[in-house]
Amino acid sequence: MRGHKPGMRAAPARRWIPAAPLALVLALVCPRAGRAEDWVATRYEYYDEAGGRVNVRTLGLVASEDLGPAMQLGVTLLNDAIAGASPNGIPAPAGSLQVPLAELTDHRKAWELDFSRQFAGTQVAVGVSESREHDYVSRGWSVNTSSDFNTKNTILLVGVVGHSDDVETFFDPEHTYAGKEATNAIVGVRQVLDLLTTVALNFTWGRETGYLDDQYKLVQKTEELALGSLFPLAFAENRPGERNMGTALASVNRAFPGLAGALEGSYRFYSDTFGVTSNTAELRWIQKLGKQVTLEPDLRFTRQDAARFYYYNLDDTDITPTPIPNGNGPAYSSDYRLSSFDAVTYGLKVTWKPCAHVRLDLGYDRYAMRGVDGVTPQSAYPVANIMSAGARISW
Repeated sequence: MRGHKPGMRAAPARRWIPAAPLALVLALVCPRAGRAEDWVATRYEYYDEAGGRVNVRTLGLVASEDLGPAMQLGVTLLNDAIAGASPNGIPAPAGSLQVPLAELTDHRKAWELDFSRQFAGTQVAVGVSESREHDYVSRGWSVNTSSDFNTKNTILLVGVVGHSDDVETFFDPEHTYAGKEATNAIVGVRQVLDLLTTVALNFTWGRETGYLDDQYKLVQKTEELALGSLFPLAFAENRPGERNMGTALASVNRAFPGLAGALEGSYRFYSDTFGVTSNTAELRWIQKLGKQVTLEPDLRFTRQDAARFYYYNLDDTDITPTPIPNGNGPAYSSDYRLSSFDAVTYGLKVTWKPCAHVRLDLGYDRYAMRGVDGVTPQSAYPVANIMSAGARISW
């Protein structure tokens, strides 16, 4: 079953290095001179929802290699291990506020290859990617450009990304796998206002068509199967077969030299034809402690309004569920991720640069969702701890 986090690819077994050999390793990878052109980075992240719900272990490796003065090749290898339990959409039993959970486990592998070329004032990058789970295969492509103007004080970003997916379904024996197509385009500008201030504004548009359901999510409706006998029946959700999405993101970065720090603030507005809208505000403070250590406390808040076809159950509707999801007819879903909720994330990241060519970091985030529709029980919404560790070496 698909989890909540992006997939990543397998990596070799991790070897722990005691303190004394670590000093030797740092001496070897921290040359006193030389320009960093090529680099390799790895990152481990552990996402753990409370109450035995979804946990995801993610390991990634990214490498970049210069192919001359104007060309660069990048490779990303990713691996996810997903386990735990997640709400399946069925309402809580009578007299209980605990929604039913469905056990899940999966293993996801992904890779991405990108090539960039620098022309006069413009960099062009193209990429291809693939992600595989036992029931979901996604293949993607991308083309992005970055152009600088006004003595590099203005940067214009233009890009387009597409992917084609195959999703395993369980409700129609004649269509074991269903297709999904998606295209996203972005236009953005980044402007230096003065020596201390930079602002950015990005607009993103996307379109998805095909099988847009989560094949593991259910809805419930109580129906009369015999005279005077009512039975709660479960049906697969049926989302519309197409969705258009729009996002606007504005951000500002202001440096405070007297405090050896900088403040980053951003606001994001999202809306789609499912009826979902969300507003996200984020603040991050970047604090230098000497020349080698940086602290980054972060706070993010999101409020989302529900999709127009989200229902806790279908009992108070005149909807007649279809036996096989088809993207047409009445739309309905009990996926809590399409409901109205607030979400708060706060955390801290610590970065240590023992030398110009090595960067190590540790991070912790606390994530909590809270339903605000007054109908869906709070047990549907997760609270999670997110821990991460990364390393980057350049030469």
